[in-house]
Amino acid sequence: MSDEVEIPEVDYVSGSGVPIRGNDIDTDQIIPARFMKVVTFDGLGEFAFFDVRFDDEDNQKDHPMNEERFQDANVMVVNNNFGCGSSREHAPQALMRWGIDALIGEGFAEIFAGNCLALGIPTVTADSETIQDLQDWVDENPDGEIDIDVAAETVTYGDNEIDVTVDDAQRKALVEGVWDTTALMKSNAGAVRDKARELPYVEDAAIPDAE
Repeated sequence: MSDEVEIPEVDYVSGSGVPIRGNDIDTDQIIPARFMKVVTFDGLGEFAFFDVRFDDEDNQKDHPMNEERFQDANVMVVNNNFGCGSSREHAPQALMRWGIDALIGEGFAEIFAGNCLALGIPTVTADSETIQDLQDWVDENPDGEIDIDVAAETVTYGDNEIDVTVDDAQRKALVEGVWDTTALMKSNAGAVRDKARELPYVEDAAIPDAE
């Protein structure tokens, strides 16, 4: 069996938006800790922002992710220092499983952005006024199309094209399709086995067979 693993390039994301307002939204808000006791990430989407979306009786609060008009959104528009707090990879996993493919914001916590990259989710940034204008437009145009060009570092919506910033390493990884490090390791498993066999101090029993 071939070790080749296909990693999709993420140079462009398109879809409608959902505005999540507020600075310093931490990972505990994005996915409360009690929902992290899961074996897999599969069901996390329904628990994204749970404590700010529902009260103690599980009745819906006023929140954009509860609004019918935003249920098909796949681009989240946020403010500054989004994803701060503990470095839980469950946060971007929950957002992805809710339906989010990309985030546009004023700024992102470094570890959160790294965890997003590991899922192929771009986190692109712009200044505060630009983000507020985009959030307002999304509120008024919930079905409006937002186009993110990762390679060109632009976002287009309505009649507007804005310049955004994509971290250089993130942009390279997404555009060249090398963001999935697990898949990269799998794709190079053959080379790793070959090198291990050349090393005199590695016993044959320690070298895994090809899957």
